[in-house]
Amino acid sequence: MILFPAIDLKDGQCVRLKLGDMEQATVFNDNPAAQAKSFEDQGFEYLHVVDLNGAFAGRSVNGEAVQAILDAVDFPVQLGGGIRSIAHVEDWLGRGLSRVILGTVAVRDPALVREAARLFPGRVAVGIDARGGKVAVEGWAETSELSAIELGKRFEGAGVAAIIYTDIDRDGVLKGINWLSTLELAKAVSIPVIASGGLASMDDIRTMTEPEYQILEGAISGRALYDGRIDPSEALALLKQVRAA
Repeated sequence: MILFPAIDLKDGQCVRLKLGDMEQATVFNDNPAAQAKSFEDQGFEYLHVVDLNGAFAGRSVNGEAVQAILDAVDFPVQLGGGIRSIAHVEDWLGRGLSRVILGTVAVRDPALVREAARLFPGRVAVGIDARGGKVAVEGWAETSELSAIELGKRFEGAGVAAIIYTDIDRDGVLKGINWLSTLELAKAVSIPVIASGGLASMDDIRTMTEPEYQILEGAISGRALYDGRIDPSEALALLKQVRAA
């Protein structure tokens, strides 16, 4: 059970959005590498990074900031946003990323995702972002007709390392994670699932420690970490107890 701190990059800065709206961005740090190092120093084990501009553009936009993060830290980093080809995957993994996250391309070209997972075993994750139960793509600007479970099942047996499941209706608004939908997906597929979107308080961390939620690989936290609603040392200690049990 891993708690992933999140760095969302917009115009080279570390921001948080509300409901995926680029116009509702709060800047929390103008030095993403320093923020990443701070998370590492606090004891986190794995960093989640999203290139928000890249997700809309369909290509890497905040590459310099991502590279600065990779140069600054030793713990593993996963990146999503604008990675749409095998060449993109290979390039980023070659630069030191531990894992790439494929979102839009998982809907548009699932064969590419399967090929990437075959070429780079254990290093390709799928990002499933849902609004009203339907998968959204292109930086959440478009909604498909696919359900999260339908999309997740496309990659069974493909070697995908994890699914990052985000409920867009909860993202950045501190309403708490949509545990019901997250667990429903986790039970429907054999791929490990990471919860994302809305983690709001230590109550969510305590929920993660309950037996039925331990099928998850972990959860991603953004705004609640930045504004102090979650105490890193307390949260990490709680999750460590679960692993030791």
